[in-house]
Amino acid sequence: MADNVEHARRAFLSRLGTGAVAAGVMATSPTALAQTSGRAWQPARHAQDDWLDQLSGIHRFVLDTTSPAGFDAAMLYVSNFFTANGTGYGLKDTDLAVVVVARHDSTPFAYNDSMWAKYGPALTQRSGFIDPATKAPPVVNIHRRALEGLLTRGVHLAVCQMSTQRFATTIAAAGGSSVDSVYAELSANLMNHSHMVPAGIVAVTRAQERGYTFAHAV
Repeated sequence: MADNVEHARRAFLSRLGTGAVAAGVMATSPTALAQTSGRAWQPARHAQDDWLDQLSGIHRFVLDTTSPAGFDAAMLYVSNFFTANGTGYGLKDTDLAVVVVARHDSTPFAYNDSMWAKYGPALTQRSGFIDPATKAPPVVNIHRRALEGLLTRGVHLAVCQMSTQRFATTIAAAGGSSVDSVYAELSANLMNHSHMVPAGIVAVTRAQERGYTFAHAV
């Protein structure tokens, strides 16, 4: 009896598989397709991202930030990354390619002090961030000193264009300037080693496609 049941089960599964193939619904993973075609999948390359390959370094690291707290943490993580690679592996700063992505509410920390002096309250309106020292909206980039130290060691910033457009819209609505003029002003006042990217989340993925190890700072 058991043999008959098992035989019937196998016959049913065999017919099911054949029918699925005939109907064109057999699931196939991208990896399986690549193996079948005889070539491995490779991401497309775009000229806008070529700066990621122009950074020197035998190790590549991209750190994603989306909030004021995350950007603050990133400054510590990147510093530790440099220190540990130096003391633990004998590596130099030039051996490390490091990119910090400033997107969403961390984007303004890629702007220089002049933008914070002019637009500080508008830049922190959404996040509600206040200067810990003054207990008021910042009028300077409070991370400027730490960031400048890291930038001189070779760190680069990927600055979100979409978020910059959003901040420009907020500033323009409050002050009567055009969105385009504010956007141009913000874009012209970035910290050193900054790259305006179409979107921070895109930069995160493009960096990984080019061999950068990813971490998110919170």
